[in-house]
Amino acid sequence: MRFSRLFLNRLQDQPEATDTVVVIDVLRSFTTAAVALSRGARAVYPVAAVSAAIELAAQLDDSVTVGAIAGGDPAPGFAWGNSPSELLQAELAGKAVVMSTAAGVRGLQRFHRARHLYAASLACAGATAELIRRSGAGHVCFVITGEWVDRDGDEDIACADCIEALLCGRPADPAVFARRVRESDFGRRFGQPAWPNLPMADLTLCAQVDSVDFAMPVRRLESGMLIQPVFR
Repeated sequence: MRFSRLFLNRLQDQPEATDTVVVIDVLRSFTTAAVALSRGARAVYPVAAVSAAIELAAQLDDSVTVGAIAGGDPAPGFAWGNSPSELLQAELAGKAVVMSTAAGVRGLQRFHRARHLYAASLACAGATAELIRRSGAGHVCFVITGEWVDRDGDEDIACADCIEALLCGRPADPAVFARRVRESDFGRRFGQPAWPNLPMADLTLCAQVDSVDFAMPVRRLESGMLIQPVFR
């Protein structure tokens, strides 16, 4: 099995990844998605634009909108922000969650043609590695979405390191990866007065390794994409 990495915000003139692509957004899109599915949501529909997400939610039965704009502030008109701790209070059983975020969802859109596509965070790292192994992947490309001009993205790099270690049979100490999430540039913003929409409770959830027992493969639909859990 071969491995490579791409950084979402450095993609100009870089080759397309077409085999197995793991789009990582630890803080917070794909931790939020994992929490939504763990609370009984029937599916997560990733949609790039806020307006398109609101339109899709109106077309789906029993749906709810979840997401944020760049910087982490809640998306206007949405029921919930991109906050895993908020969703612990939400009634999601049987609901369709329509999600729009500035990084993770954009990454899925960018690589929607991959043969196998996964949304990943530390929450589902172990299950993701197991499903990739079962699929017989030859080349796994990790897409780091959290690196920006003012962020090192190490929370997502740590998740890639964790999944790659598991696939290679190397030690993967959860405490090491959890610490890297907390100490990343973006992680250090949580709980600070200047960032009221980045609660410490979110950081705590995002730093937990294998808090759910399923992977989040992404299916392509005629109208977009769909994430449903695949349990170990």
